[in-house]
Amino acid sequence: PGNPYVFDLNGKRYRGNLTFLISPDGGTFELINEVPLEAYLAGVIGSEMPSYWEPEALKAQAIAARTYCLDTKMRYGINRTWDVSPTQAHQVYSGISAETAQIWEIVNATRGKVLMCRDGSGAESVFPTYYSSTCGGHTEDGSNVFGESWSALKGVPCPYCREIAPAEKYQWPGVSYDLAEASRLIFEKYPSLRNLGEITEVTPSRQSQYDNGQFVRVLHVKLTGKSGQTGFLKAQDLRLTLDPSGQKIRSTACFIQVEGRTLRFVGGRGWGHGVGMCQCGAQGMARKGFTAEQILGYYYPGSVI
Repeated sequence: PGNPYVFDLNGKRYRGNLTFLISPDGGTFELINEVPLEAYLAGVIGSEMPSYWEPEALKAQAIAARTYCLDTKMRYGINRTWDVSPTQAHQVYSGISAETAQIWEIVNATRGKVLMCRDGSGAESVFPTYYSSTCGGHTEDGSNVFGESWSALKGVPCPYCREIAPAEKYQWPGVSYDLAEASRLIFEKYPSLRNLGEITEVTPSRQSQYDNGQFVRVLHVKLTGKSGQTGFLKAQDLRLTLDPSGQKIRSTACFIQVEGRTLRFVGGRGWGHGVGMCQCGAQGMARKGFTAEQILGYYYPGSVI
């Protein structure tokens, strides 16, 4: 588009340019929004956090989102025609509809600021600054969920999100699946597990426990099939295989039960993977007077801006 470089797509307006790229198979195409980083962030911050939240929470979100974008671009973008997706797979990006005057103030106030920490070799680098909606009381080590060994991705207690998160985000209702249907979904995604036969048991094989065992986050599960054989999955992979939307099984901070032919997820807490910054916790800290720097330093221990 010409000046002012705004275009419409599927009823939404975006800044920058639009590249229409036909895929090598000739049957599909990609639409790629080429946009400056700070303008991109203006469409992310208000999509990932309510724009009326405390300025210091929004600043923390802006710095985390900027860092996450650059880390993803540098690690994976070089191997594909785009850098980040506009969905929860990376960060939600809604273009101009997410922008407000306050959001632009936040973006400009943090312009160019990123988080860094030491990698395995001791060198400082940007890192994947994961964040999620509500941790439920304790964030999780990145190595336990994503296999990321960054020094700043360590789990910390979070007493701050309980007062901020709506009840349905802090604690979520039980979810049930028929074992036959659960088996079908798992085998579709992971064909190598078909040798188990229909799954009869799903049990945690590794989990983190907090609050004297009252708060459990399942990390890996053991699957037992009718054949008598067993297999293993990351709990996060199981969650998103059964519920790709993440709207029903809202986290792996829950108890997993099999009753007869029914697989149940009960006693759930939090929403999201629980690694890095807890967004509701950041708002809770901001309300108590913490600065963006203090919020980020708490959820990403040892990181520097």
